[in-house]
Amino acid sequence: MSESQQTGGRAIKRPALRLIVFVLLAPLLLMVLAVYGILALLLHIALWLTWGPLGRNVLFVYSNSPIWQEYVEQNILPQLPATAVVFNWSERRNWSRLTLGYLAFRFFAGSREFNPMAVVIRPLRRARCFRFWKPFRDLKHGKPEALRKMERDFFDHLGRTRRPAI
Repeated sequence: MSESQQTGGRAIKRPALRLIVFVLLAPLLLMVLAVYGILALLLHIALWLTWGPLGRNVLFVYSNSPIWQEYVEQNILPQLPATAVVFNWSERRNWSRLTLGYLAFRFFAGSREFNPMAVVIRPLRRARCFRFWKPFRDLKHGKPEALRKMERDFFDHLGRTRRPAI
């Protein structure tokens, strides 16, 4: 017996059901993607227009983790431009949620591997994110190469040549 015969002829065949679901959900998905794209563009424009003239081009987030706090505070933070926006995740209760830095962090960070991370804002280009979590995990296990490369790429992207301290 076919599927429709088993249920008294009322069942819709699966390919037809999938098509109906796709036709109904596709416009919603396109709307969500369009809104996301518009918000991303507006955030980038706001960052270019407000941070650009102030010379701000870096957002850096880290925490008081025993794995990276000392390293970050001794080797990365001193190399950042004086205009960099630096957030300590361990002190997030004190952050103002109505700042452009906070909005940029929430947008670029996502929900995984965002600490430590850096976001480099480039005029008229997409921002570039550098997620340091995995390189620090590798360093913890005796493999410093990934952190060296990430740090080198990050500072090269900032236009600063610097040798990693590891």
